[in-house]
Amino acid sequence: MATIPITKRGAEKLKAELHELKTVQRPWVINAIAEARAQGDLSENAEYEAAKDRQGFIEGRIQEVESKLSAAQIIDPSAVDAEGRVVFGATVQLEEEESGEKVTYQIVGEDEADLKKGLVNISSPIARALIGKEVGDTAEVQAPGGLKRYEIVAVSYV
Repeated sequence: MATIPITKRGAEKLKAELHELKTVQRPWVINAIAEARAQGDLSENAEYEAAKDRQGFIEGRIQEVESKLSAAQIIDPSAVDAEGRVVFGATVQLEEEESGEKVTYQIVGEDEADLKKGLVNISSPIARALIGKEVGDTAEVQAPGGLKRYEIVAVSYV
């Protein structure tokens, strides 16, 4: 099984979700199923069906999170010493060459990506264009609006 890179923060978030699923949601849905069974005829019991569906979702998500955590290669960006090169976990400040607009992104794992928070997936086009580059280099990214060129202004590992 291949390892999946994830930041320390992302791994903690997955562990917290797993804990919530196992200690809160799983017992709640088991209780909901028991209450629905107590109402009698299960063939026409919508509460029972809804609770069973929810149980299937919870159990599936538990398996998915456990699988991701077992395959995770946890990387602490603050411990990375890449000497100014863009690597997984790096926070990169960019300047779009045409407009001069400045943006900052951190390259993270798939599960923790959130563009609104400046967290980009390692397999996204922008992250792939940045990996291996250094301050002063230019990265070309094929965006939906066309080719964009970004100059790397700063690289940090936080």
